[in-house]
Amino acid sequence: MNDYRPGIHFRLDSRSGIAPYRQLVDQVRQAVESGQLRGGDQLPSVREVVTQITINPNTVHRAYRELEHQGIAEGRLGLGTFITPRAGDVTAASSRHTVVADLKQWTEQARELGLSEDEMIELLRRLLNRDERVSS
Repeated sequence: MNDYRPGIHFRLDSRSGIAPYRQLVDQVRQAVESGQLRGGDQLPSVREVVTQITINPNTVHRAYRELEHQGIAEGRLGLGTFITPRAGDVTAASSRHTVVADLKQWTEQARELGLSEDEMIELLRRLLNRDERVSS
């Protein structure tokens, strides 16, 4: 028997400085990346989200439209909003892009601090090997 039960329970952090619709989008993306949501899973209805976290329905609609724009979800007339079959690929590609951008920024900062290419490679090797001698 399969114990998989799709679903997501939204939460908002009013102190985060992140727009509420963006928080909903990010939570769906994270749920897809972690496998909590899979292609074909249905997102809660706007009414369910509004009841769950006391939020303006237009904010939920905006989040769902953004998820559709990103290719993570799709609206089905009269049925609701569902995770697309390729949502995992979309979020993985986006996450990879973010990691590459972060590495580029790190490389620039390391160069500005005077680290040589060999020193950067050695530091990265130690981090990859979870070397205890690397301190922050």
